[in-house]
Amino acid sequence: MDKTPHPSKVHFSALPLASLDGVSGIVQPETQTHSVTLESPAVLLVTDFSVSRPHTLPTSSSVDQALETMKQAGVRLLMLINPEGRFTGVVNARELIGGRRVTLAMQQHQIGRDEVTAEMIQTPRSELHALSYSRVSHASVGDLVETLKSSGDQHVLVTEPDGQGIERIRGMISASDISRALSVDFNHPPEARTFASICKVIRGYDL
Repeated sequence: MDKTPHPSKVHFSALPLASLDGVSGIVQPETQTHSVTLESPAVLLVTDFSVSRPHTLPTSSSVDQALETMKQAGVRLLMLINPEGRFTGVVNARELIGGRRVTLAMQQHQIGRDEVTAEMIQTPRSELHALSYSRVSHASVGDLVETLKSSGDQHVLVTEPDGQGIERIRGMISASDISRALSVDFNHPPEARTFASICKVIRGYDL
């Protein structure tokens, strides 16, 4: 005889619905009430991957697939993931649109543009720059600008250790995000999107 206790039956009830007649307002996210300055916490400008999902792409994707992914996502940089699920590097819009790396890949592999993969033109992780999240969390936007003024990078990755102490990518800092946050127009000149130029525009002098 089976003496195993059976779970009690769970009862569900339909919730009472109400009419929307007379309801005209819609809740909107609270807007940022404080402006970002050089003295603001640097973490305000980190695209945090624990909150916002990173835009990734398989290394085997074609350059045209990468460009289309960027267009749909509205981003200028993609994180590349190999078949084992490991991060290998990044590919940016500049290299996809008229970049020399695509031409070099075509010449080196004797292939057409449609056969060039994202892996062939990526900036490998060994050539990328990063800041630890712990350091960024104790820094200001001004510290960030001063630290990155000489790199000229459009994007800098932010790392932190996982539960086993292995470093992983926590987020990313974008020069364009900094320019928007500081309300600086970097369209003239176009090269003013670098961190060095941000500091020049904000402070009014060369670094």
